[in-house]
Amino acid sequence: MQKVPRILVSDVMDSNGIEVMRRNGLQVDYKPDIKHEELLATIKDYNILVVRSRTKVRKDVIDAAQNLKIIARVGVGLDNIDVEYAKSKGIKVVNAEEAAMSAVAELVIGLMICLARGIVRADTAMKQGRWIKSELMGIELRGKYLGIIGMGKIGTRVARLARALGMNIIAYDVVKIDPMLVRELGIVTTDLDTLLKSSDFVTLHVPLNDSTRHMIDASRLAMMKSSAYIINTARGAVIDEEALLNALKEGRIAGAALDVYEIEPPTNMELIRLPNVICTPHIGAQTREAQALAASIIAEKVVQLTRELYIV
Repeated sequence: MQKVPRILVSDVMDSNGIEVMRRNGLQVDYKPDIKHEELLATIKDYNILVVRSRTKVRKDVIDAAQNLKIIARVGVGLDNIDVEYAKSKGIKVVNAEEAAMSAVAELVIGLMICLARGIVRADTAMKQGRWIKSELMGIELRGKYLGIIGMGKIGTRVARLARALGMNIIAYDVVKIDPMLVRELGIVTTDLDTLLKSSDFVTLHVPLNDSTRHMIDASRLAMMKSSAYIINTARGAVIDEEALLNALKEGRIAGAALDVYEIEPPTNMELIRLPNVICTPHIGAQTREAQALAASIIAEKVVQLTRELYIV
C-alpha cells in the first residue's frame, strides 16, 4: 500500500488551497515561517513542496529532498526555484501563472494613469496643504502607443484593457504572437528596439532568466522617447536599475513606475525617491481574488499530479 504523500507548505498560502489538498486525502504540514536550516533538515520527509517567493529552492534544498517529486509555486515567477536542476532530478515544477493575470494587468493600468495624471504627486501635495493645480498638466492615454514586452497571459490582459481605453498596442515577444489576437486588437508586432523607439508607455511582462536580465539597459533606455514612461511589474532585474536612475535624473525618459526591484526590499533609495518615479512594494498579485485563485489552482494541480505519481 502506497503511503499518503506528504506536503510541506513553506510560505503563506490561502486556506482554501490547503483545504482542497486535505479534502483529497493528502497530508499537509503548513509551516509558513520555516527557516532555511529547518527546511534543509526536514525536506527529506516530504514528497511535495509548496512555496511562494520567500522560500528559495536552490541546489542545496533539492539535494536534501531525497523523496521530493513536485515543487509547486503559488504564483507566477519561478526565479526562486532552480527549475533546471529540479527537473534533472526528476522533480516536476508547476506554477499558477493564470491566477495573477487580472491583478497584475489592473495594477499596470493604474500605474499608467498615475504617471499620466500626476496622481501621486497631487495627493502628496494636498495632504501637505499645497494646491499645485497649475503644475499638474497631464496627458491622456487615449491615442497613445503602449509597448508591451512579453505577450503571455498578463501581457495579453494588459493589451485588452489598454485597447478599451483607446490606446494603440505595439507588442514584442520571443515567440510568435497569436495572429487572431493581433487582428482582434489591431496590434502592431515588431522587434524590441523598434517598440522602444515608438512607444509612449512601455510595460514589461517577461520572466527573469539569463536572456532577460538587464534586457532594458542604458543603450535601450536611450532609444526611448524623452516623453515616454516605463512600467515594470515583472522582475526587478529585467531593468538595469543604475541605468534607469541615470536616465530619469537626466530627463532622458519622463518617468517610471516600479513594483519590482533588483533587491527586495529595495536598497536603491535614490531611485525610489525621484519625483518622476512611482513605487509599490511588489503588490502585482496582491489581491484577495488572485491569492485565493492561485492557492486553488496550485492545490488542484498538486492533487492531479499526485494521482498520476502515487496510488492515493
